[in-house]
Amino acid sequence: MGGQYLTEEEKKNQPKVTKELLLRVFSYLAPYWKQMVVVLAAIFISSLLNLYPSILTGRIVDEGLIGRNLPMLVRLIVFSLAVTLGANLIGVLESYMNTWIAQHITYDMRNTMYRHLQEMSQRFFTSSNQGDIITRMTSDIDGVRSVITNTMTSILSNSTTLIIAVVAMYRRNWILATIGVVIIPLFTIPTRRAGKTRWTLTREAQAASDDINGILNETMSVSGQLLVKLFGREELEYAKYENANRRMIELSIKEQMAGRWFRVVISTVASIGPMLLYLVGGILMMRYDADLTVGDITVLVALLGRMYMPVNSLLNIQVEWIRSMALFTRIFEYFDMPSEIVNAKDAVAPASASGEVEFSHVDFSYDGERQILKDVNFTLDAGKCIAIVGPSGSGKSTMINLIPRLYDVTGGSVSFDGIDVRKLDLTWLRQQVGIVSQETYLFNGTIRENLLYAKEDATEEEMVEALKKANIYDFVENQEAGLDTMVGNRGLKLSGGEKQRISIARVLLKDPALLIFDEATSALDSISEQKIQEAIEPLIKDRTSILIAHRLSTILAADEILVVKDGAIVERGQHADLVKTPDGVYHELYTTQFSKALAVEPEQPEVTMVMDGVARRERKRRCEPQGKG
Repeated sequence: MGGQYLTEEEKKNQPKVTKELLLRVFSYLAPYWKQMVVVLAAIFISSLLNLYPSILTGRIVDEGLIGRNLPMLVRLIVFSLAVTLGANLIGVLESYMNTWIAQHITYDMRNTMYRHLQEMSQRFFTSSNQGDIITRMTSDIDGVRSVITNTMTSILSNSTTLIIAVVAMYRRNWILATIGVVIIPLFTIPTRRAGKTRWTLTREAQAASDDINGILNETMSVSGQLLVKLFGREELEYAKYENANRRMIELSIKEQMAGRWFRVVISTVASIGPMLLYLVGGILMMRYDADLTVGDITVLVALLGRMYMPVNSLLNIQVEWIRSMALFTRIFEYFDMPSEIVNAKDAVAPASASGEVEFSHVDFSYDGERQILKDVNFTLDAGKCIAIVGPSGSGKSTMINLIPRLYDVTGGSVSFDGIDVRKLDLTWLRQQVGIVSQETYLFNGTIRENLLYAKEDATEEEMVEALKKANIYDFVENQEAGLDTMVGNRGLKLSGGEKQRISIARVLLKDPALLIFDEATSALDSISEQKIQEAIEPLIKDRTSILIAHRLSTILAADEILVVKDGAIVERGQHADLVKTPDGVYHELYTTQFSKALAVEPEQPEVTMVMDGVARRERKRRCEPQGKG
């Protein structure tokens, strides 16, 4: 009886309810209109039968008790029980059908939402809060089920109950019925005020409890306690906790007392109505209306009691309606987000691919304001390897994300095998591009399951071959469960190098025409890096490939090196040539990363000689012999 109330935030963000919004909401019910008819019929019949025992009370009193007719009393009681049982059984049917409709609607909405989100561009996932995405997919759509099973059903059921009760009361006595209809709304006012006071105190107590939990989470953790001790802030933190604890206790006492007074108000209000009907009914029966019986008054009192809850529930309609519309609005906001990356109507899927890539005057911006790539031009011929190097944030990863159309260029074009990627079938294009990224992601399953994600029908021999090429087969073979070894959530049961090599094997099983290594070794120790380098080197001999790295040691075997800075290619060539430019970006990266490793000053010629020798050996193994440098 306390009612529901909107928070200040809910009041501020109330959705605008339009005809279009309502039609869209009810469009989800349209496929299930036959089931809805059954639900409506069940609600009407159930409401009628639930009230009928109250109506029978009059006959039980007049004909059975006052009339001293035992057989009639027994028949009426048995009939009343049968009606109650029938009402409950129909209520079960209504509940089942209502739940069935709600579950199927949420099933449809979840599938639609998941399909739509799968088609969203990478921009959406990098700019949106992941928690918000999960909330829309789970609790928001679950809320739709609650709207259908509770809110809509409650409105229909309570409205039907009130209408039937009012009609039945007026058929008994219009004076007492009018008194009942008038007093119920008046008596709900103090009840709702008391309820709102308690609701406010409950929210404040919850906020104080949240403050206490926040203090505990921050100061009782290992890191938090260490910080408190190192800065000697124990007394300060104790004072903060004591104040928050005192406030929570004070609010809790107020809340409990408000609840006690709340129950007093409810009890008093609930008894005033029946007493008033007894008083007025008694006066009418004894002095003015000889046809009014004790049974009639009893029926009117019983019906009045059945009206309290429906009236109070319907008074909450505004709150429930606003929250329901806000829920649908949030869901529709996601449904209405356009998919930036879509297949062209005449998209093509060539029979084969060689992996040739061409960037022609490519510009790119994530937000339309800050330019990330500026007039980027380069060509990667089939079977060749290029390396892209540059400072962090220079646009290297952005360049390779444009190839499989994780984003679309804002200017210029990216071509794959001579065709603009925007004209290629998306599924075909992404099947031809294999990317091994710095942040390796493995699903919580077995090594086998993670490999089969690339190729569902891969044979055991194909998986073994991929593992051998990725330099990880010996590790897998030594595991007790072999390919069925669990990798844990995000691969946490494996080391960084092991995860990376399994991800390489997974990409190889995909058998792409273009192989891209994006910072594949930057977060690994030197031993893991060496094993991955040993896996990468033979791979780039066999197919078109792109290497991106902060560590120059991983890209010495490339046919050409592109040096990127501030979104533009500022230098290009081979290592031996680029390193000779004293003021160049490549020379700066080179000297910074290798001078300490070789324990030689950067400006000493021995460094250049050593690294030139490394570069020559790498290129010799990959391509044709090089002359003396």
